[in-house]
Amino acid sequence: MESITAKNIKKIIRNSKYKQSAIADLAGYNYRTFSNMLNGRKVITDTDVMNIANALEVEPNDLYGIKSS
Repeated sequence: MESITAKNIKKIIRNSKYKQSAIADLAGYNYRTFSNMLNGRKVITDTDVMNIANALEVEPNDLYGIKSS
């Protein structure tokens, strides 16, 4: 089952200038591991969220879908 976090990550990647493989590399993951995270085959941990947010240059809350006030 795909998580809300994975859906948000995919959306941010689609709207960025980067490809999924580039974000995987920037976040420190191989493509297969990153793909497994985004497709619900590997749980996305809080550490993963931080790594991916840094790679995407967004706030972790953006990955969780939390709006800043």
